[in-house]
Amino acid sequence: MRLSGLLFAFISMIAANGQDVSELARRNGFKEIRLGGLVDSIKGANFKKDFRELKEFDVKLYDVSNPAYERIGDVEVNQVELKVYKGFIYEIIITIPKDPRIMKGLEKSYGKATYSLRTASYYWRVPDKISLVYKGNTKGVKLTYRSYPMIKLMYSDKKKKIEEIAEDF
Repeated sequence: MRLSGLLFAFISMIAANGQDVSELARRNGFKEIRLGGLVDSIKGANFKKDFRELKEFDVKLYDVSNPAYERIGDVEVNQVELKVYKGFIYEIIITIPKDPRIMKGLEKSYGKATYSLRTASYYWRVPDKISLVYKGNTKGVKLTYRSYPMIKLMYSDKKKKIEEIAEDF
């Protein structure tokens, strides 16, 4: 009886070790950078350029240079970029060198990744909230966090503009 109680406690402790995507939703970004947060609250965020996302949305690209974001454990971060819509962060892009410890750490935090054959990348996704894409190439790895509520806001703003134009006729 005592052994079964210890076994149950051990299994519960293993299951509660955060190995699912709910942890991704809880963190909602990279370190202190939160998806949906204001870009003005990020120390070291420097405006890089204006551009059009998906040929539809006017967005801004920021580069972040802050010592707090220069490393993930022992792995050096090459670059942190933020895509911003109306002052709110909707995408975080982290560029790092290839290192198997990164994937192991991500899988320990968020569970086993799903592989996309079409994009040749691994991803974790919380439906209607957030996704994280791990895509490697010969130069390194890109980690891309995306906020679905912010992307929905972008499309609803576009729909409002179309309705305003339609009312003018």
